[in-house]
Amino acid sequence: MQLSDFRFSHALRVRWAEADLQGIVFNGHYLTYADVGITEYFRAMGQAYDAETGVKGADFFAVRTLLEYQSPARFDDMLDVHVRIARLGNSSMQFLIGIYRDETLLVTGEIVYVHADQQTRRPTPIPQAFRDAVCAFEKVQPGGAKPS
Repeated sequence: MQLSDFRFSHALRVRWAEADLQGIVFNGHYLTYADVGITEYFRAMGQAYDAETGVKGADFFAVRTLLEYQSPARFDDMLDVHVRIARLGNSSMQFLIGIYRDETLLVTGEIVYVHADQQTRRPTPIPQAFRDAVCAFEKVQPGGAKPS
């Protein structure tokens, strides 16, 4: 995972409630950090989640998460959550996550989302407007990307 492959990052500070008695971040919080990073990625790309998503009947659902821990974060650390879409399929996309402190990699992650009908949970194609926004935004084009 190359830091230079990421166009987007979001800074956050480790809060007291996220650390154990030794001041080390509890492992479950890293997935929350990744989720915050993805939300901010959507916003930066101009595709922020809004009430219209549900009204249209389809949404993105997380179907796979993987985190690998390299080094711990501690209370009051400033972290940078780097996010990019590495693969863009017909109905799914794969995010790569890198959580850094002062350019030191602490955690790597992969999160796969599927675009699906909200009622049936059956996969549906990712809208072309979203695909175009990803291709225009990303520094490294996602695998499988087909811009219009």
